[in-house]
Amino acid sequence: MDSAAFDAIVRGRVQHVGFRYYACSEAERLGVKGWIRNKPMGEVEVRAEGEPENLKKFLSWLHKGPPNGRVDSVNISWREPCGTYRGFAVDYDR
Repeated sequence: MDSAAFDAIVRGRVQHVGFRYYACSEAERLGVKGWIRNKPMGEVEVRAEGEPENLKKFLSWLHKGPPNGRVDSVNISWREPCGTYRGFAVDYDR
């Protein structure tokens, strides 16, 4: 299986609108693994790994966000996958 990964910072109205939970649902649907967390300045940070085509679909969703949200920008850094994630979850500890 071919695998890819990216880190992303999503800006806009992305906190207090269920963004992380909608993102988890979409990632699980696509088989994407990793985590998502809120940042102190109002952004959301994402680390995602999976098949390249599914990552592109997830990235497309990140540009749209949930119904009550508004995405102004998504900054992406492609990276090597680490392969250690078992699923996709909200990361409260980072």
